[in-house]
Amino acid sequence: MAELSKADVEALLKTIVDSNVETDLVSAKLVKKIDIEGGKLAVNIELGYPAKTYIPKLKAQVEAALASLPGVSDISVSIESKIIAHAVQQSLKPLQNIKNVVAVASGKGGVGKSTTSVNLALALAAEGARVGVLDADIYGPSIPTMLGLSGYPESVDGKSMQPKESYGVQTISIGYLIDEDQPMIWRGPMVTNALQQLLNDTNWDNVDYLIIDLPPGTGDIQLTLAQQIPVSGAVVVTTPQDIALIDAQRGLGMFNKVNVPVLGVVENMSMHICSNCGHEEAIFGEGGGAAMAEKNEIDLLGSLPLDINIRQFADSGRPTVVADPDGRASEIYREIARKMAAKLALQGKDYSSKFPNIVIQNS
Repeated sequence: MAELSKADVEALLKTIVDSNVETDLVSAKLVKKIDIEGGKLAVNIELGYPAKTYIPKLKAQVEAALASLPGVSDISVSIESKIIAHAVQQSLKPLQNIKNVVAVASGKGGVGKSTTSVNLALALAAEGARVGVLDADIYGPSIPTMLGLSGYPESVDGKSMQPKESYGVQTISIGYLIDEDQPMIWRGPMVTNALQQLLNDTNWDNVDYLIIDLPPGTGDIQLTLAQQIPVSGAVVVTTPQDIALIDAQRGLGMFNKVNVPVLGVVENMSMHICSNCGHEEAIFGEGGGAAMAEKNEIDLLGSLPLDINIRQFADSGRPTVVADPDGRASEIYREIARKMAAKLALQGKDYSSKFPNIVIQNS
């Protein structure tokens, strides 16, 4: 019998597809090491995204496949996640203590963008990442309510702010700095300055993903984000309704113009399921998110139902992912979060930290 070779192992691993990356383990360059010693086989796989709940499933799949190889008496499969910083707009550099900034946008209001942002952040944290949320909706901050937070952020030095934390996620919002019923009657420059201060004057603690919950539209905040804030990727939230899709298309076009990769589309309120009889009805139409994704050659990251519990959990300060972690909606949020982070992991890496600083001195 011929001895087992690395080529044999790679050929087998090439038949296993990572459902989040949607590519086989070898082509996605996830297999980092293959050791063969007699009948002992050790394989090391490294994912570029958080996958705490997915790793056991993938490990069992790999072990079962490797067990079919002839002459193997002992199998060791190691799978871990390693999250790195990815490339941003060419004129900008990644922020200190933040590896990746992901913008969550929508063309119009009322499509559940903030609810999606919060649950995606909590899902990433549940999968093992260090996560922050910046509430960029200066006129209508809702993140404090959704995360059950209030009161001023602490300041150690009187110049910077400590992020407020909820369910393991670091957050900052203008909502922490004003009274709940105080209207924000500010012109564009004041709003954009506020966004910059919230981002740069907050002491973020080694964040893997900073989710920026953008206000609806393509105005001052979005322009500032595109031109002055280093963004690794964006997610567009829409409903299947034609009017929402038209506006979402504008938001997607904005990111394309400023060279921010769109990681995918999330279709919210895709289907209403009656809580009494279980009847399903596509109140806002159907297939819109999939059609938009296909038209723009991007991914439909997932579709969420129009579920009263999602709204009630968010209003109560305990979003779905923490209030009902084993429910179907939470499962969908985690699937979307993993796919989003996996798509980002396929983007170019940031090499700026490897370049030396050139200092000119008089001698």
